[in-house]
Amino acid sequence: MPSLFDRPAPKPVPDRPHEPLAARMRPRSLDEFWGQAHILAKGRLLRRAIEADQLSSVIFYGPPGTGKTTLARIIANTTRCKFLSLNAVLAGVKDIREAIDSAKQNFSLVNRKSILFVDEVHRFNKSQQDALLPWVENGTITLIGATTENPYFEVNKALVSRSRIFQLRPLGTSDLRGIALQALSDPDRGFGLLNINMREEALAHLVNVANGDARALLNALELAVVTTEPDSSGQIEITLAVAEESIQQRAVLYDKEGDAHFDTISAFIKSIRGSDPDAALYWLARMVQAGESPNFIFRRLLISACEDIGMADPHAVSVVESCAQAFDRIGLPEGRYHLAHATIYLSTAPKSNSAMAFFDALSVVQKEASYDIPDPLKDASRDKDGLGHGQGYLYPHAYRDHWVAQQYLPDGLQGRIFYHPTDIGYEATIAAKVSRNREAQLALFEERRELDARSTSEEKWIGRTFDGAAARADLVRNELFDFVSPQPNARILDLNAASGLLSFEALRRCPDGGVFSVITPSAMADSFEALISKRPELERAAIARVDDITPDALNAFGDIEFDAIIGRNFMHTCHDLGELLRAAQARLSPTGKIAFANTLPSEMPRIYSLADPTGKLDQHLVTAWKNAEETLLSQDHERIFSLQVLEQACRESDMHMHIRKLDLSGRMTITPSIFTYWFSHNAETPSYIDRLGQYLSRESCESITQWAQINLRGQTCDWPTSIVIATFSAA
Repeated sequence: MPSLFDRPAPKPVPDRPHEPLAARMRPRSLDEFWGQAHILAKGRLLRRAIEADQLSSVIFYGPPGTGKTTLARIIANTTRCKFLSLNAVLAGVKDIREAIDSAKQNFSLVNRKSILFVDEVHRFNKSQQDALLPWVENGTITLIGATTENPYFEVNKALVSRSRIFQLRPLGTSDLRGIALQALSDPDRGFGLLNINMREEALAHLVNVANGDARALLNALELAVVTTEPDSSGQIEITLAVAEESIQQRAVLYDKEGDAHFDTISAFIKSIRGSDPDAALYWLARMVQAGESPNFIFRRLLISACEDIGMADPHAVSVVESCAQAFDRIGLPEGRYHLAHATIYLSTAPKSNSAMAFFDALSVVQKEASYDIPDPLKDASRDKDGLGHGQGYLYPHAYRDHWVAQQYLPDGLQGRIFYHPTDIGYEATIAAKVSRNREAQLALFEERRELDARSTSEEKWIGRTFDGAAARADLVRNELFDFVSPQPNARILDLNAASGLLSFEALRRCPDGGVFSVITPSAMADSFEALISKRPELERAAIARVDDITPDALNAFGDIEFDAIIGRNFMHTCHDLGELLRAAQARLSPTGKIAFANTLPSEMPRIYSLADPTGKLDQHLVTAWKNAEETLLSQDHERIFSLQVLEQACRESDMHMHIRKLDLSGRMTITPSIFTYWFSHNAETPSYIDRLGQYLSRESCESITQWAQINLRGQTCDWPTSIVIATFSAA
C-alpha cells in the first residue's frame, strides 16, 4: 500500500521542455507542413520557388495559427541565402538598418544574398516600412513579411507592389486532427513517451473549437495533458470534460476596424441579397457576439432594403426602419429580436436592384453634354409669354388614367432607358404599365435607339475587327476561360499550346499556380519557347515537346493533377479522340474542368463555291470541280472531323461533355500568297490544283486556274468559320 509521501513517477518530457508544444511541433520542412495546399501543393508556384531557392519578396497573409511564421522558418532551413529575422512589434528603424548593413556586408564579402523575415510586418509604421523599400527595390534583401491584416490596406503600397501576396487559410478539420495526432505520437517533440488515451469526442471538441488555428489547438492539447494526473496504471485520460476546460470558448476573429469587420458585414449583406436567411442569421450572430454596433448593422440593413429589395417590396425599408426605432427604445439584449426580424424579412423578401438606375442616370449627367430642358417642362409662371416656357405641356390629370404620352427627357436623350423593372414581387405589377407607357412615347416621337446611331465608318471598323482571325481567336479564348474560371493558384494544362494564345492568358490569370504547355514540333512552337524563355523563371510555363497530341502527352509533366485542361485546334488531328478524352478526365482534380475548342474543317467553305454563278465558267466544269474537291475532302482525315465525330468520341470515352457550335461570319481576301498556295504547281508539296489533277484533266485544271487568275486573285469573299466548343466539369 503506498505511503502518504509516495508521489507518482514524473512524466517523461520531450526535448526543449521549456518551449510550448506549438513551438516544439513546428514543421521543419514542406513535407511536414499541414494544410495550405492551394499554394503549396506539388507544382504550385510557391512550392517550386522554395524548392528551387528562387524566392522573390513575398508577404504571407492569414489568420493566426495557419503557418505564416512556420513557412518562413522552413525557408530559413532550405535557403542558401543568409536568413535575418525581425519582429515588427519589437524592432525599430535602428534594427532595420543593422539588418540591412548585415545583408550588404554579407553580399560584398561572400557574394551571398540575404532574406529578411519581418513578423507582424503591418505593425511597422510608415517610416519603418519606407526604410525597407530601397533595399527591397535594389535586391539587397529579399523580404518575407507575415501579417494577420490585409496587406493591401495595412502595408505600404510601394512595398506591396514589389512583393507577391500569398493568402493562408484557416486549417481544415482533417489538417487539425492530423496535427493533434502527430503531437500525441511524436516521442521527440510531442507526447509520444506518455501513455495518453485521447477520447474521440475530446479530440473532436478541441479541433472544432480551435477554429482553424493550429497554435490554439496545440496549446489546448498541451494544457489538457500537463494538467491531467495519470491514473494508477500511468495512463493519462483526456475526456470531453478535460477538453472543454482546456479550450473553453471559440475565439471570434473580429476587428472592428480591420478585415474581419468588413468581410463579415459583406458576407451578411451578400447572404441577404442571395435570399439565404440561415447564412444571414449566422453572420448576424457573428457580429453581435463580437460586439459590433447594432446601429452600424441597422444602417447596412436600411441600405440593403433599397439596394437589394427595392421596388420588389417597397415596404421593406419601412419594416427595417420600424425595427431600428424599436431597438432604440428597447436596447440589448432583447433588441436582438428586432435585428433578427429585420434580417429575416430582407432575406426572404423578393429582390430587385432596379434602384441602380439612378447611377446610370448620374453617369449620363456627369459624362455627357448638359441637355436643355424641353420648353413644355419649364416653369411657365415667369417666361410663358416672352419665351414660351411651359407652352405645350399636357396636364396628365386631365386625361384618362391620369396619363398622356408626351416628352419628358431632353431631345438628346429621348428614348434612353434607365429604369428596368423586374418581374418580381410588387415590381412585376408595374412592369407592364411602365413598358406600355414607354412604347407609346417612343411611337409618338419615332426616336431611333442609341444602338442604331453609329456612323458608317464605325460599322465598317467593327465589321473588319470581327471578321479577322484575331477576333475569332479572342472569342474562343474568352469562351474557354469563362468556362474554366481558374483561381489565381490553379494548375492549367494547355494542349497544343504553340500559338501561346491560351498559355499566356493562363499565366496572367494564374500567377500563383502553374501553367503546363504541350507543344508539337513547328516553327510556331520554337517562337513560343523563345518568348517563354524571356520571362522570369518562376513566371514561365513548363513546356513539354511531343510528336503528336496523344493520351501520353497528358503524362508529360508527371503525376500532377490539373485544375483545368484546355486546348485549341488539336482534336481534328487525333486518331483516337475518345481515348484522349478519357486520359484527360483521369488527370483532373476533383473539381477540375476541361474546355476544348476546334474549328470544324468539315464545314469550311469549299473553293469551288467561289465559282461565278453567272455562267462565266462552264457549268459542267464547275460540277466536275465540285465532285473532285468533295472526293479530296472525304479522303482527308483532318477534314472529316465534325460534330458527329466528336459526339462519337464522347460516347466512347463515357464522358458527358457539353458540345455547342459557333457559326461565325467572316471575310477573306485572296492575297497573292493564298492564290499561289491554291493554284501554283509544287513538286514537293502538291497544291490544291495539283491534288484536283488526280480527278480532273489537265485542260480542266488549266481552265480553272485561268478563271481564278482573273476572277479570284485579290478579291474579298465571304468565308465563314464554324467552331465547336466542348466542355466538361468533374464536380
